Amino acid sequence: MKDKTVQPTLYIPHGGGPCFFMDDPQGIWTGMAAFLRGYPKDLPARPKAIIVVSAHWETKGFAFGAASRPGMIYDYSGFPPHTYQLNYPIAGAPALAARAAELLRSKGIEASVDAARGIDHGLFIPMMLSFPGAEIPMIEMSIDKTFDPQRHLDAGKALAPLRTECVLIIGSGMSFHNMRGYGDPRFTAPSEEFDDWLTAAAESDPDKRAALLAAWSDAPSGRLSHPREEHLLPLMVAAGASSAEGRRIYSERVMQTAISAFRFD
Repeated sequence: MKDKTVQPTLYIPHGGGPCFFMDDPQGIWTGMAAFLRGYPKDLPARPKAIIVVSAHWETKGFAFGAASRPGMIYDYSGFPPHTYQLNYPIAGAPALAARAAELLRSKGIEASVDAARGIDHGLFIPMMLSFPGAEIPMIEMSIDKTFDPQRHLDAGKALAPLRTECVLIIGSGMSFHNMRGYGDPRFTAPSEEFDDWLTAAAESDPDKRAALLAAWSDAPSGRLSHPREEHLLPLMVAAGASSAEGRRIYSERVMQTAISAFRFD
């Protein structure tokens, strides 16, 4: 019998590079790490599988990693040598990847599977904290390089049936992602302005939320918070996969900027 537990969808921050696996004497990442370790306890059940939408994989249309044992992609540079030895030996889920791609194609959305693709740090860095045992099969989902927010909302909606099969959908990005702004107090107020808008949008009814998120670049300090929106688009997939109002489940000032996470039931 199939598990009929309905999983929520999530939009979480994944930090900066391998930040959680380095010395952090100032405790910059302590709060975010605690959040990433803690949210699984609030899930309705242990997921049967997890789809992680990574800000660090851009493709024509959407793609789903379909390796049975995905390798590691260390897509960061300039960090200590040990961070290039991190290993997260999850099993893939090729059948789920194929089904997810077919769900999108059935709605007229371009989608494919990639059996050679490994997992990048948009997946393995946060998931090593959230599910350290690597015991749950996972697949990575790309973002569409058109960066069309409506297309990402539609992709999430197409994936929604998987939630009723105890599949957890996670958007992995950063709610503020302007590299010039991190550590600069001049960006604190604009980042909080956008964070307030984003929270209100996430907490709106689904139709209003979709309309707001589709026009996110018109939000107060929207483009300042995301000069390039690849770290915001995973939110669109998570939000699109839910027909319930969202709620903020984490909020913190990190490196002088407001960072949040959201859950959609």
